[in-house]
Amino acid sequence: MSRANDSCPLVKNILLLDSEGKRVAVKYYSDDWTTNAAKLAFEKYVFTKTAKTNARTEEITLLENNIVVYKFAQDLHFFVTGGEDENELILSSVLQGFFDAVALLFRNNVEKMEALENLDLIFLCLDEMVDQGMVLETDANVIAGKVAMQSAEASGSLSEQTLTQAFATAREHLARSLLT
Repeated sequence: MSRANDSCPLVKNILLLDSEGKRVAVKYYSDDWTTNAAKLAFEKYVFTKTAKTNARTEEITLLENNIVVYKFAQDLHFFVTGGEDENELILSSVLQGFFDAVALLFRNNVEKMEALENLDLIFLCLDEMVDQGMVLETDANVIAGKVAMQSAEASGSLSEQTLTQAFATAREHLARSLLT
């Protein structure tokens, strides 16, 4: 993937894997992995290289000339990959924004079953955060708020209630962050 503007950081992929290294949700923005087999091999490689760590807090590593920032929660493993020349702080803010937005939307119930039941919310988060590798948004409150609004518009009244609750929680977090 050629870089039109060197000052614009690019994300190569965002991976959400389970505790066995299986896909929950992935999004690739780079042509580095052209086939599904290559993508699966990369995911397995990243998982095996990081699985022995206890990344409850954020970790950063260099794998195959890629910076990989990752964090584990319950039975989910969150990864953000960028080129070896990318700014780790930007990749880290993408990871934290993704993780926090998911936590807001899932009301801190960040686990595999919840993720599988709400894959649409996860992919909406990814779409709000990154477009063709370019970082659009990293503020979890903004991401969760936009996702909750989009989902509320597209869903029926049963799930609308939960999304309204998620949106209210996002508003509360935003209000708290503005007061501190």
